[in-house]
Amino acid sequence: ARCHTMEERANLMNMVKLSIKILIQSALSLGRTLDSDFPPLQQFFVVLEHCLKHGLKVKKTFIGQNKSFFGPLELVEKLCPEASDIATSVKNLPELKTAVGRGRAWLYLALMQKKLADYLKVLLDHKHLLSEFYEPGALMMEEEGAVMVGLLVGLNVIDANLCLKGEDLDSQVGVIDFSLYLKETQDSDDKQDGGITAVLDQKHYVEELNRHLSCTVADLQNKIDCLEKTNSKLQEELAAATDRIGSLQEEQQQLKQQNELIRERSEKSVEVTKEDTKVELDTYKQSRQGLDEMYSDVWKQLKEEKKIRLELEKELELQIGMKTEMEIAMKLLEKDTHEKQDTLVALRQQLEEVKAINLQMFHKSQNAECSLQQKTETISSFEGKTNEMMSSMKQMEERLQHAEKARQAAEERCNKMKQELAGRLDTCRQQMSQLDSKCSTLEKELKSEKEQRQTLQRELHQEKDATTLLKTELQQMEGLKKELRKLQDEKQQLEKVCEEQEQALQEMGLHLSQSKLKMEDIKEVNKALKGHTWLKDDEATHCKQCEKEFSISRRKHHCRNCGDIFCNTCSSNELALPSYPKPVRVCDTCHTLLLQRCSSNSS
Repeated sequence: ARCHTMEERANLMNMVKLSIKILIQSALSLGRTLDSDFPPLQQFFVVLEHCLKHGLKVKKTFIGQNKSFFGPLELVEKLCPEASDIATSVKNLPELKTAVGRGRAWLYLALMQKKLADYLKVLLDHKHLLSEFYEPGALMMEEEGAVMVGLLVGLNVIDANLCLKGEDLDSQVGVIDFSLYLKETQDSDDKQDGGITAVLDQKHYVEELNRHLSCTVADLQNKIDCLEKTNSKLQEELAAATDRIGSLQEEQQQLKQQNELIRERSEKSVEVTKEDTKVELDTYKQSRQGLDEMYSDVWKQLKEEKKIRLELEKELELQIGMKTEMEIAMKLLEKDTHEKQDTLVALRQQLEEVKAINLQMFHKSQNAECSLQQKTETISSFEGKTNEMMSSMKQMEERLQHAEKARQAAEERCNKMKQELAGRLDTCRQQMSQLDSKCSTLEKELKSEKEQRQTLQRELHQEKDATTLLKTELQQMEGLKKELRKLQDEKQQLEKVCEEQEQALQEMGLHLSQSKLKMEDIKEVNKALKGHTWLKDDEATHCKQCEKEFSISRRKHHCRNCGDIFCNTCSSNELALPSYPKPVRVCDTCHTLLLQRCSSNSS
C-alpha cells in the first residue's frame, strides 16, 4: 500500500509540473488575460483537484459518506484573515449547492488574486490541523505538498479573469486531457512565426497612435483658446469680488458699532432692574416686621390663656374641697339620724349649717359659671342637685315632726344622695382629665403650627428671591432675544453673500486647475509624440519602474501606451485605449495619467 501511494504521489507531481509549465507558456504566448474556457487552465484545475483529493478521509453524515476537499480550504479563513473575502463570496453564490462546487469556486478566486500558493503554504504550515482531513500518506501531508506550492508560485505571472456566474461547477467532471501535453513540442516550433506577427501588430499600433495624437493636438489647441478666454473673464470676476469684499468689510464695521450700542443699552436696563429689586427688598422687610408683631401678639394671648387655665384649676380644687366637707356633713347627719328625739335639736342646728353651706356653694357656683362659660352644663346640673337637696331637707324638717317614719325616708334619701354625689365626682374627674388631654394636644398643635409658619416664611423668602431673579432674567432674555433675532438676520444676509463669493471663487479655482491639467496633458502628449518607441525584448533586462532584473518568475510585459517594458507588478493595470477595442495592459504611470485626463474631460 505504501508503494502504491508513493507511485500516486510521483505521478500527480509529474502531472502538476507539466500542467503548470504548459499553462505558463501558453499564457505568455497569448499575452492577454485568461478566461475559464482556456483548455490548459481547465486541465490545471483538474490536476490540482486530484492532488487535493489525494488521501482525503471519508466523513460519515446522516445523508451518507462525504469526501470533499472544501473542508481543509475553509481552514484558510481562520489562519489567514485576508482569505475571508473569498469565503464570503463563495458562500453568497446561489448556484453552488455542493462542497465540490464551492471548492472549485474557491480555487478560481484564489488564482485570480494570485495568492493560491500563499494560501496553500499557510495550510502546510499547520499540518496538525490537516491531519483531521487527510491520511498520513496523503500528498498534502508529505514533502511533495511543499514542492507543489513552490511550483504554484510561478502562476503569479498569469492574469486570469474567470467568470463564476452561469457556470455549473457542481456537476463538472474533471478528466485529464493528455493530448495537450503532446502538443507542447509542436507549440515550440510555432513560436518563430508568432514573432513576425507581433512585429506587424506593433507597426499597426504605432500608426494608430500617431493618428490619435494628431487629433488630440488639434482638440487641445482649441481648448487652450477657450481657456484663455475664460481666464480673462475670471480675472474680471475676481476684481468684482474684491470690490464686494471691501463693501462687506465696511458693513461688518457698521454692525460692530451697532452691537456696541446694543450692549450699552442692555447694561442700562440691568441697572434699572437692580434698583427695582432693591425697592422690592425694602417692602419685603416691612412686611416681615408686621408678621413679627403679629407673632408676638399671638404669643401674649397664649400666655393669658395659660393664666386663665391655672385660675380655673384652682377654683376646681376649692370645689372638690367643699364636696369633701359636704360628705363629712352627710356622715354626721347619718349619725344624728340614728339618735332619736334627743338629737332632733342637734339635727336642726346641723340643718341650719347645711343651709348656710348650701348658700355659700350656690354663690360660688354662680361665680364659677361666670368664669367658666364652657363648663356651665356640668355646674348647672350640680346646682340642680343642690336645690333638690334643699327641698329634701325641708321635707325632712316636716317629716321629723312625724317621728320615725320620716326618719326612715330621710335615711333612704341620704343614701341616694351619696350615690349621686359619688357619680357626679367621678364625672367631674373624667372631664378634668379630658380637659388636660385637650390642652396638651392644643399645645402640640400650636408648636407644630409655629414650626410650619416658620418654614412657610422661609419658603416665602426663597420664592420671592427666586421670582425677583426670574423677572430680571426674563427681562434680560427678552432684550437679548430681540438682539439675537437682529443679529441672526444680519448673519444670514452675510452668509448668503459669503456663499455666493465662495461659489464664484470655487468656480474660478476649478477653471484654473482644469486649464493647468490640460496644459500638462498637452506637454505630456508632445513629449509622447517626440519619443514614443516600442522597446524590444532584448533591449530591456530590468524593469523601468522598480529596476528589478527579469527572470523566469519575473516576466517581461509591454505597456500598450508608452511601449516600455515592465514587470507584472508595475504593469498590472488595464485600460481601454483608442487603438484597442478591449482593455489592455498599461504601466502604473500611464494608468494615473490616463485616469487624470478622463476625470478632467468629464468635469
